Amino acid sequence: MAFVYGLPRGRPPPMPTLPPSPDALRSRPAILRPRRALAGLRVLLTGGSSGVGRSLAVELARRGAAVFATARREPLLATLAAAHPIAVLAGDITDDAFRQELVAAAVKSLGGLDIVIAAAGSGAIGRFAEADPATLRRVMEIDFFAPAELVRLALPGLAHGRDPAVVLVGSILGLHPIPLHADYCAAKAALHSLAGTLRAELAPTGIDVLLATLGPTASEFWDSLLVGDRPAWSRGRQLNVATTARAIIAALERRRAAVYPGWSAKGFALAARFCPRLVDRIIRRRMAKG
Repeated sequence: MAFVYGLPRGRPPPMPTLPPSPDALRSRPAILRPRRALAGLRVLLTGGSSGVGRSLAVELARRGAAVFATARREPLLATLAAAHPIAVLAGDITDDAFRQELVAAAVKSLGGLDIVIAAAGSGAIGRFAEADPATLRRVMEIDFFAPAELVRLALPGLAHGRDPAVVLVGSILGLHPIPLHADYCAAKAALHSLAGTLRAELAPTGIDVLLATLGPTASEFWDSLLVGDRPAWSRGRQLNVATTARAIIAALERRRAAVYPGWSAKGFALAARFCPRLVDRIIRRRMAKG
């Protein structure tokens, strides 16, 4: 049999295989879509000056994403931008006017938005009955209202993005509360509920929602508490921020709905779900020992 360019004569050549269009890709359930390629995607990230947020910004930039980071501390952001190809804008994410400025600046700088990551956070320690009501409002502003409203502002841009996603950084304390952390637990529980609602509402649009539930993490979180100091009984082995960031990014690539970086987070999540009374008993014993 004669061949022409490696094909049997008279048989039509195969049609070239083209990658699916963005619209076709987004119409598929997340489980049927290919692994998310981060190179070239445009990312807006909060909490970029330190901790998990900074590690996420650096790792995303290393993988070829175009990153626009924000935080309150301008000197630290300037250092980040000097060392990595990351655009930055300093400001208070709890301020509505700044959030609007931030989204507009990110869209202008990046040419659009594909991923929004809310990694900024803060906490407070103390007995709820003795706490200043202003502290609760401030924690809720930082840990819940700011990320919620940022996502709301970003949704129109994400709707036109390439393989869009929202990443919310939560905490194991959003799964099960512990004493002296009432404000933080309440804010993170609200954020977890928001993630579930957004995931259901945005699924038809092709916008993925990833909730990262962090356990003990070696970051500056405990150094920047609004009120109080970390209790001695809550100290333990911590996961470093680089490992945490890589776990979140891997989950984003794999289109996961949730990720629990490290065995401590996974163990606490399982215990909180299946034996919450045991969790309470263990915490009471640790508190009694100081």
